[in-house]
Amino acid sequence: MKKSYKIDVDCANCANKMEDAAKKTSGVKDATVNFMALKMNVEFEDGQDPKTVMQEVRKNCKKVEDDCEIFI
Repeated sequence: MKKSYKIDVDCANCANKMEDAAKKTSGVKDATVNFMALKMNVEFEDGQDPKTVMQEVRKNCKKVEDDCEIFI
């Protein structure tokens, strides 16, 4: 399953950090962040609950970039 989320991030470097953090989150098969569009596209592993996984993605992104936001 793939979903797209609106994000609030200040710079392209921060967006790259968020993308890396999302990809390392359990339950995420792949993730891409488009800084220009302020979107995060996430592909979830089979059988995962997107809401639960995205809460972990948000926590992991806040660890690397504490002023970012993902609108779930």
